[in-house]
Amino acid sequence: MSQLDGKVALVSGGGRGIGRAVALALAEAGASVAVMGRNMTNLEETCSAIAGGLPIACDVMDSTSVQAAFGKIRETLGAVDILVNNAGVTFSAKLHETPDDTWERIIQTNVNGTFYCCKAALPEMIRKRWGRIIVLASLAGTAGMPYSAAYSASKHAQLGLVRSLALEVTRHNIAVNAICPAWVETDMFDDIVATLVKTTGRTSEQARAELLKISGQARPVTPQEVAAEVLRLAVQEDAALTGQAIPIL
Repeated sequence: MSQLDGKVALVSGGGRGIGRAVALALAEAGASVAVMGRNMTNLEETCSAIAGGLPIACDVMDSTSVQAAFGKIRETLGAVDILVNNAGVTFSAKLHETPDDTWERIIQTNVNGTFYCCKAALPEMIRKRWGRIIVLASLAGTAGMPYSAAYSASKHAQLGLVRSLALEVTRHNIAVNAICPAWVETDMFDDIVATLVKTTGRTSEQARAELLKISGQARPVTPQEVAAEVLRLAVQEDAALTGQAIPIL
């Protein structure tokens, strides 16, 4: 019997990168997995590798869209037992050069999206007295990050949500934790490298080396390494490990 047989998992931002790796890991452990995001092609590609995977088009910035997505998952797979809040966006610029709409988009996606998904998942978790909520935050949520004030602020907010919610629901056997990776080998990392190349004149290799130096990494973390930590939190037997911000370097 697999570790997560009978459990329903939802991964937001599950169409690529970390989200895709997490979805595959949870499915391999026996969970029925729904992947949620805005690009249906990417979601379907992820689900093609998952027996019974359910792609759900959803904009996490929109609470109505999130509620509709959870309703479809309940009808098709059952209530969500494991929620992985992975959907996120970033932007690199000096604070005074950050457009207002960019700030709002980052906060709405990273913070509001996490809030909306948690809010939608919790009633059934509380009723069943079992749930695992995992937020993909960032080391940028534990310390300042120059030229990424909006992103760092959003990740700090996610950790505040995780720590507060963990205290609120632990009596219902619901564990709420955050994973805080440093740089991960994803399209997001590639985009930040490209921005540095464009704005500083560095080569791609120099830009990557500089970013890794700041975080103290010998190499970027792989999506599969992050997924392994998500799985560890998802399969824990009780809610004793909760309210944590777990770094991955």
